[in-house]
Amino acid sequence: MGENGRSYRAVTLKDVAAAAGVSAITASRALRTPDIVSGLALARVKEAVASLGYTPNQAARALASATTSTIGVIIPSLTNQVFAEVLRGIFDAAEGTAYQVQLGNSRYTNRKEEELLRLFGAQRPAGLVVAGIDQSELARAMLDSFGCPVVQIMDIGASPIDMMIGFDHREGGRAAARHLLEKGYRRIGFIGARMDPRAQRRLEGYRDVLQAVDLFDERLIYTSPHPSSVTRGAEMLADFLELVPDADAVFCNNDDMALGALFECQRRHIRVPSQFGIMGYNDLEYAAASAPSVSSIRTPRYEMGRQAIDMIIAAANGERPVPAVVNLGFELKARDSTDRQIRD
Repeated sequence: MGENGRSYRAVTLKDVAAAAGVSAITASRALRTPDIVSGLALARVKEAVASLGYTPNQAARALASATTSTIGVIIPSLTNQVFAEVLRGIFDAAEGTAYQVQLGNSRYTNRKEEELLRLFGAQRPAGLVVAGIDQSELARAMLDSFGCPVVQIMDIGASPIDMMIGFDHREGGRAAARHLLEKGYRRIGFIGARMDPRAQRRLEGYRDVLQAVDLFDERLIYTSPHPSSVTRGAEMLADFLELVPDADAVFCNNDDMALGALFECQRRHIRVPSQFGIMGYNDLEYAAASAPSVSSIRTPRYEMGRQAIDMIIAAANGERPVPAVVNLGFELKARDSTDRQIRD
């Protein structure tokens, strides 16, 4: 039994049978040969499977408590640079241990994440690392049922499945908006692409701050469901300025978008930062290297990946970390793109 009463015990077929009000044999037949089970019993077993998040152990069906040395990691993208540092931390932490990392890409969809969880759960992993805190109800049930340590990364919330390590995206959005206000900008826009829940929280933080000083205008928000990129950042800033020509700054939901916005300003001969301020998020390496350098919110991605694996291994060895929820915070990096004192 872990701290706070969490037990790393997998949901078994016996649990499913009890929840469905049928015998273990009937539950087993419902899963293996559903054609020979009555419709009512089959429906009850299916409902129990869904509510408990039960996954049959295909790899070691005879050993219900067997676990492997695999740590499953599910992230939403293999091309987004934000996750490169997270993965570097994960693989560095696993190096030299008895554990192996197996990677899955959910592609920002609940359906794919649930598929990957079924795959990992059937393999009886030593632990699981999952990006975000907005899993579907089914995914949460599965993660809670697997009987292994689970770490949610990239965010912080009030209801961890087991353990959690990340930072507060809403507060990061507030910090970005406050910085632009402090630098004298007043018509501050928000540009975001692929607005996943973490980007939505950054937007909420931006909205909080501007509403508090009576400067919020819904027309200043411009988002797209498509993936973010430097090119999309440039295109969206061009569209944004057509819609709101009096805007004097923009907070972009990541650094790719911010760099694209900077390139579009340079193409249009808009002086940054004196005429227009640009703020990014995540602080990827090129934010500091661009000219002018781009202000951004630095997030501790490597440290988060490394500590997530340390937490998994400690919990798997019966030493669940205290605290189980770790807020790594963030750092506002103020640079040239928001410094109006610079002669540009």
